[in-house]
Amino acid sequence: MPLSMSTVAGASPRAVLLDPDEQRVIEEQRARRLHSLAHREVWSFGLFAGGFLAVAVLMAALLPSHRSPGIAAVLVLIAAYAASFRLDFEIGSGSAVPTQLMLVPMLFVLPAGFVPLAVAAGIVLGSFDEYLRGSLHLGRVVLRVVNAWHAVGPALVLGLAVERGPRLSDWPLYTAALLAQFVLDDVCAAGREWIALGVRPSVQLRAMVWVHAIDAGLAPVGLAVAFATESSPYGVVLALPLVGLLSVFARERRVRIDHELELRDAYRGTAFLLGDVVEADDSYTGIHSRDVVELTLRVADQLELSTRERRDAEFVALLHDVGKVRVPNSIINKPGPLTPEERVVMERHTIEGERLLHRVGGLLGEIGRVIRSCHEHWDGNGYPDGLAGDEIPLLARIVACCDAFNAMTSDRSYRKALPQHEAVAELRRGRGTQFDPRVVDALIETLAVA
Repeated sequence: MPLSMSTVAGASPRAVLLDPDEQRVIEEQRARRLHSLAHREVWSFGLFAGGFLAVAVLMAALLPSHRSPGIAAVLVLIAAYAASFRLDFEIGSGSAVPTQLMLVPMLFVLPAGFVPLAVAAGIVLGSFDEYLRGSLHLGRVVLRVVNAWHAVGPALVLGLAVERGPRLSDWPLYTAALLAQFVLDDVCAAGREWIALGVRPSVQLRAMVWVHAIDAGLAPVGLAVAFATESSPYGVVLALPLVGLLSVFARERRVRIDHELELRDAYRGTAFLLGDVVEADDSYTGIHSRDVVELTLRVADQLELSTRERRDAEFVALLHDVGKVRVPNSIINKPGPLTPEERVVMERHTIEGERLLHRVGGLLGEIGRVIRSCHEHWDGNGYPDGLAGDEIPLLARIVACCDAFNAMTSDRSYRKALPQHEAVAELRRGRGTQFDPRVVDALIETLAVA
């Protein structure tokens, strides 16, 4: 569901990188477009669409105007708006379209009170085109008028002022109109997404920051087009080549997002495949890794890590022992103490894990660098690099603590499992020496809750 009226031109490949929350929302949004409205969506969209139509009709009836553009000019403006609305830049929990290029000229050609209704007509026309192309369910076409709320703010501001053509000296008035657009768009978009889909307002507003920044950049271009409409309302067609250019960037961005989503799935699939390899090589190590994942995610939640950090923590916990595929099973399952030579081989498993994941590259290559540090100690007496304190990556500190606790509470080839209270006592003894004190406290807190 489009949030506003903008685009991202000239974004670098790195700028497309999305937060996992945003990836999830984009995928859900794509799926929703092809399905009928759910009950909560119908209720939310109906509420906001009904409110918009009531306000738009009142504005058309009550705001005075001396403008009387011809039917042909009105149709050209609506068609141009529809053309720009079809350009879909996926951002966060919605998408941005470059309709600011058309909205600004509309405010100077049409009676201000009729602008929201004209915008709504352009949105429905553009959405119907999406339906014909098979990318939108028919039931979503009409209710997309909720996206026309953004036109109410600037139309109201300019409609209450003296109606006249564009002037650079009126920039304070235009700034007020733009701010009114942003405020109303934020309130309506966040409200309907929260009610309909449970999208947190914070996620929605993060996306709106980018949308508004782009709108603010396109608004002066739209004003330049408005100057062209002073001699003829058909001057708006001068913006269409730019719309065509932006369509190229829109397609490019969508392809990049598609590739990122595919790459994310490939990373996850590779991670779980490597986890299966570890389990096939040694069943205890595989089961242990899954248990460490569960503990790690609990601690990540307790420490209120970001979604991206939580995802990375899951990968680190799952693969922290992947390097043990290079360690002979006779050493891994030895019932007695390891010899110094055997311990040297065992302690190289973090380095081997880093090397394996480095060959995969990308996200898993970064995960490998964290896995290298999963046996470092808070006081610097760990291996392989003797890192200490905050030099050790936070995710490595979390996994190290969860790894040790699970190892203590599991039957091993050389000893029986410790009761949980004894394992907790060991964690407390290692607090500030082997383990990060904050991580120990978080893990113990999650165990108490569990």
